[in-house]
Order: sequence, then C-alpha cells, then structure tokens
Amino acid sequence: MGQGKSIPDDFPREDLFGALPGLQPKIGVRLVDGTVVEGLTEDELYTRYDACEDLVIQLVGYCERKLQVRPEWDLPTLLTKVRGGVGQKGWGVSPAELSWIMC
Repeated sequence: MGQGKSIPDDFPREDLFGALPGLQPKIGVRLVDGTVVEGLTEDELYTRYDACEDLVIQLVGYCERKLQVRPEWDLPTLLTKVRGGVGQKGWGVSPAELSWIMC
C-alpha cells in the first residue's frame, strides 16, 4: 500500500461499480492479477484516498482565499457552495467521498 500513510477508518470503502443489468442474478466481482476481487483492492483504495486527501488540501487553501475575498460569506455558506461546485466538476468523486472531503 501507499508510502507509509494509513487510510483513516472514516474514509469510505464503498463499492464503486454500481448495478449490473439483466435478468440473471450477478455478483459484482473482477479478476485482478489472477484473483477474483469484490470492491476495491488495497492499492485502488489508497489511490482514491490519496486523491481525496489532495483535494482536501487544495480546498482548504481555496476556502481560505475565498473567505478573504468574500467576507460577507460565512463558513457554512462557503462550504455549501464548494460542495456543489465539486459535485458538478465530474472529478469522479463518489457521494460518500465528497461527504468525507467536506467534513
């Protein structure tokens, strides 16, 4: 796994692969390096965590700058605007990951 960092327990570990269409029951698994895997591998989970952690750092700086430029906004107003903006960017952040980022 990643470079010595551990993934916090509160980081979402959801299955991102969605529903499988059709009449027959299906199991959402994949073949990764010859092994059947359900959900994310440890490396995939770390990659998602690392990207979300990086986004948190960037958004903290952005929010600090915005609060200086828009002093009439309180923090809850700004965070609502930021959450909506991030959700519309198409960055591949899941709803659970976005909630984690905004916390």
